[in-house]
Amino acid sequence: MNAVKIRALEISACHGVNGFEKTDPQRFIFDVDIETDFYKAYKTDEIDDTLNYSEICKLITEITQNNVFNLIEKLAYECAFSVMENFGTADKTTLTVYKPDAPMKRKFESVAVTVECERVKAYLSLGSSLGNREEILGEAVKKLNSTRGIKVEKVSDYIRTQPYGGVAKNEFLNCAVCVSTFLSPHILLDEIHRIEAECGRVRAVRWDDRTLDIDIIFYGDKTVCDETLIIPHPDYEQRDFVKIPLKQIAPHLLK
Repeated sequence: MNAVKIRALEISACHGVNGFEKTDPQRFIFDVDIETDFYKAYKTDEIDDTLNYSEICKLITEITQNNVFNLIEKLAYECAFSVMENFGTADKTTLTVYKPDAPMKRKFESVAVTVECERVKAYLSLGSSLGNREEILGEAVKKLNSTRGIKVEKVSDYIRTQPYGGVAKNEFLNCAVCVSTFLSPHILLDEIHRIEAECGRVRAVRWDDRTLDIDIIFYGDKTVCDETLIIPHPDYEQRDFVKIPLKQIAPHLLK
């Protein structure tokens, strides 16, 4: 693993839930690990071929000093997301914010939060069987691409398919989308549900006709299995409306 590491970056700023914390600066200390491939920098010995830790420190300082947040959780995510957005060669960022002067009537060294953001390629299946289906799918792709932490890289052709599941009556329009994202699988799912709702999705009867349905088929090489999300999607191999468009943009993923 190649990584740029920053330790104990100290910044004076105003963050906290108490009124005085929003006006009286206190110390915030950052540890940052950014995984990246800097073999090219080894070959060239040029700073432009690696992550510039001075610029990373400058970015974190600006975010920390130019905002006032209630929670260090918010501060940590803002800094980690901004690192991923501004340094395209960053594969993964692990960032910890320490608050050694937190106003607690206890003896302690510090309190802290840690967040992780890892850039992966995720593959989504989109479908619509109500309204102007092509317009809805196009709008969904735009909403995905405008969501922080998601960048649409490929979109398949649209295909027409018959309803699946025995409840819906209308013909579907389907496509597959490849996105680059540093949102976790469950946060990505939350954003997908928001986009579905904004496009008129109503969850009433399972398998019924809907304006928009978005499923996560693959999320990098990761597996997820809990009560809210299963990745890879457990039924994708039985669904031609998933496999046909997916094969167009990612044939290597299909057996």
